[in-house]
Amino acid sequence: MSTPPLLRMTGVSKAFPGVQALTDVGFELRAGEVHALMGENGAGKSTLIKMLAGVHTPDAGSIEIDGRGVAVSTPQSAVDHGIAVIHQELNLAPNLTVAQNLALGREPRTRLGTLDRKRIRREAAAKLDRVGGGIDPDATLGTLSVGMQQLVEIARAVAQNARVLVLDEPTAALSETEAQRLFSLVEEMRERGMGLLYISHRMEEVYRLANRITVFRDGQWVGTSPRSELDPEDIVARMVGRTLTDLYVHERHEPGEAVLEAEAIGDGAGIGPFDLTLRAGEVVGLGGLIGAGRTEAAQLIFGAARIRTGRLRIGGRVVDHRSPLDAIRNGVGYVPESRKEQALFLDMSIRDNVVTTGVGLDRVSDFGVLRSGRISQRVSAQVDALRVRCSSVLQRVAELSGGNQQKVVLGRWLAIAPRVLLLDEPTRGVDIGAKQEIYRIIDRLSRDGVAVLIVSSDLPELLGVSDRVLVMRNGSIAAELSREEATEEAVMLHATGVAAGSA
Repeated sequence: MSTPPLLRMTGVSKAFPGVQALTDVGFELRAGEVHALMGENGAGKSTLIKMLAGVHTPDAGSIEIDGRGVAVSTPQSAVDHGIAVIHQELNLAPNLTVAQNLALGREPRTRLGTLDRKRIRREAAAKLDRVGGGIDPDATLGTLSVGMQQLVEIARAVAQNARVLVLDEPTAALSETEAQRLFSLVEEMRERGMGLLYISHRMEEVYRLANRITVFRDGQWVGTSPRSELDPEDIVARMVGRTLTDLYVHERHEPGEAVLEAEAIGDGAGIGPFDLTLRAGEVVGLGGLIGAGRTEAAQLIFGAARIRTGRLRIGGRVVDHRSPLDAIRNGVGYVPESRKEQALFLDMSIRDNVVTTGVGLDRVSDFGVLRSGRISQRVSAQVDALRVRCSSVLQRVAELSGGNQQKVVLGRWLAIAPRVLLLDEPTRGVDIGAKQEIYRIIDRLSRDGVAVLIVSSDLPELLGVSDRVLVMRNGSIAAELSREEATEEAVMLHATGVAAGSA
């Protein structure tokens, strides 16, 4: 008789109001394997993760551990069954020390009933040793990098004798060094016999770590195969139900007149001075290493930071963006790098998020009185054009997948017809199908004459969608590369200062 898998889910279904999240899904995880789960945003991965975490319960189907049926109905029951989930948003207390976080809910006490602080620290040091990283148990958690905080949460899971560890987009906010440390730890835990469910959009990580790969699409199981039997094109075809060709959609054409001109602008504190010109219908990429000043440059233009030196012109007219509202009034839109923290009101509806700029509301009002039906009709048209998957425009944005949330942010700016659109990491945390849709939106904007500036750390993306590329280094623009000159090597040479004239 064969040994049952460590974890088995059979015939699992889950529905929410207006959405069938999972339909008759089956999934298995073996001890001593890394099993990658892939799919577009909205494919059902998050729902499956939350079932394993005890946040959601299945409407139908069963979950087994070692061949025995279990009920994972609460987060504590998940822990009791040896299941730990490391979410993208870490479940830790930033104001407590590392040791206190590791002891939360299981604090040892002295004979007098007081907290045994020495034991808490001693046990924390032992737990941390199992994951490496040299973390100080007495450090306040919030002072650590995201990568170090993640190690603390993994240390807690290991200490709770977790046998199933779910890692949800674990490298999304990690540096390269932190990511490599995580990969080594994943391989160590596999060797110890743990079963690891690894959710990622990053193909190179999946091919480095996974033993098997399962793909979900539209809430259904599509297939499970050993990694060696799949190439990236196979995976993408399973994820989106079609073969993706020409991922970077951008039709090159002659740009129009200058729409935005930055002349020696800077913040007086390390960013600038730099010159920048954006022309109608042109997509300009802004590359560089983390910390080079790309985001800060975009914020200067948008009025999120004050320009202290130089001049900014829009349509040939000198403007003073004292706030984002000034920029919006001058036809400048901005999609920030963190949509959840900087762009969206998660508890509000899609409709209300799209109209938050307030610009253009005269078209949906009578004598200053907003007409709800007219607003919904207008937003619905945007939602349909952007292919946002939702039950209605009244659905809460928090309930949408990452890719659909990003489309809502883009829809806000499409609704006001900007002259200039600044995009900061527009496809971060977005699956490959949604990426292509976002590239199509960018291409459509450029064809409509919008001047687009795109900041991206994804070099293939930066080169694939841009007409020309600017490279930032130490707060200034180190190089301007035509589409023909812009290669990954050329961008990196200028970004690191190796190229002549960039040092």
